[in-house]
Formats: sequence, structure tokens, C-alpha cells
Amino acid sequence: MNNIFIKTLAFFFIIGLSACSYKPIFSEQNYGFEIEKIILSGEKNINSIIKSKLKSIKSDETKEKKRYILEIQSKKIREIVSKDSKGDPLKFKMVIFVEYKVSKNENLLLNNKIEKNNVYNNDSDKFELEQTEDIILEKLTGNISDSIISSIINLNDN
Repeated sequence: MNNIFIKTLAFFFIIGLSACSYKPIFSEQNYGFEIEKIILSGEKNINSIIKSKLKSIKSDETKEKKRYILEIQSKKIREIVSKDSKGDPLKFKMVIFVEYKVSKNENLLLNNKIEKNNVYNNDSDKFELEQTEDIILEKLTGNISDSIISSIINLNDN
């Protein structure tokens, strides 16, 4: 009898856990706006990550949409932060600058700059170093994309 109770409790516990659903904040969510046009300049990798994030924004079809034009200019800088006694780099710093403008009906609504950075260790394996830099670039750019979306959501253009 005790064994049946434990199995039943475990069954309901597993069912309860699997019923929970996880949804990222900025994906598959309907907003009261849509980005009509995205004008990109600068770093290609940064721009492609931002563009893919912004393409996922959908507007609720039942409401009147606000249509924005977004101009983005991006730049990436990689600096040596510290060196060893031989002069070889020990740590690098990646800095990503993004300047963006949001306009509606040819009226500038928002002009903003975002800067994100990350310090990381050098790696003797250059392939591993490149992989690390790609991951850092993707995370920083994802954070910038989320900031852009948040600033558009909080825009009061009535």
C-alpha cells in the first residue's frame, strides 16, 4: 500500500512538472507595434543577430498597429586589457556600440546609444578563442536587442 502511494505521488509530481511551460520574454509575443523597415550599417555579425531578434516581433492583428522605422549603426572593438611579461595578451575586452533611431511617419521619436562590454581570457587555442568571442558577441548583441525592444515598448508617441 505504501508503495502504491509513492508511485501515485511520483506520477502526479512528474505530470505537474511537465505541465509547466517556459516562454522567453521577447519571443512569440504580440505587441502593439511592428517594425516596418530596418536600416542597418556597421558590423555585419551584430546586425544579423539584431535583425533576427527584431523579425520575431509580431503585432496583434485585432488592434491598430504602430509602424516604426528603425535605423541601426553598430560597431565592435576588441582591445587588449592586460599582457604577460613577454608582451603576449592575457585578457581581451570586447566592446559593442549600437546607435539606433526610431521614427514613425518621418518623425524621429527616439535616438539612443547602447554600449555593452565583456572581458575574457586569452586562449592558446585560437579556434577556442574565436568560439568564445562568437558566444560573447551573441550574448552582448542579444542583450542590446532586448534593450531596443524594451525602449520601443516604452515609447510614448501619441
